[in-house]
Amino acid sequence: MKFLIISGNPKKDGLCRDITVEIERGAKTGGADVEIVTTEKIARCHVCGDGWGTCRNENVCAFGSDGFDELQEKIKGADLLCFITPVYWGEAAESLKAFMDRFRRCEFTVFGNGEGALKGKQTLLVASPGGSGNALLTCLQQMERFCQHTGAVIFDYIGVNRWNQSYKKAAAYNAALLMAKGIKNGETLLSV
Repeated sequence: MKFLIISGNPKKDGLCRDITVEIERGAKTGGADVEIVTTEKIARCHVCGDGWGTCRNENVCAFGSDGFDELQEKIKGADLLCFITPVYWGEAAESLKAFMDRFRRCEFTVFGNGEGALKGKQTLLVASPGGSGNALLTCLQQMERFCQHTGAVIFDYIGVNRWNQSYKKAAAYNAALLMAKGIKNGETLLSV
């Protein structure tokens, strides 16, 4: 089972990185092959032509050579996903937002036809606000809309800040572990 963690975190350390490590550890313990990719090189959507370029008709981005194409292919090959991001201004990190905007454009018409790279895939959403710890919910809502537009199935939402990190790290680990073991959204668990 392939578990792909897509991180909008621009830093190499800190709380968001610590949670990413826990998710990776949980998924590996559950038997999954794990890959972590970051979105820092993904540029924003150029809104080609009359607002829709090759994304609408060909389901590819005309500017995919910045790593977008490779990440789109990795998502197609993954069985399970996690989107994790620090929270900036109540939203996902800018590079993750850029990726989600472009990916949604490329996948929306495919998903509308019943297909798509994320359709039906179990996806863990994680947001990590620093400082005040505020705006966690608006960031998770933004990622939720992305999942709704692309057909991803949300396994769980995890919001972690510096006050709740001790028990949220355990939640992130366990969520990834259970996903890797084949538990799906909507199944009842009696114990871990």
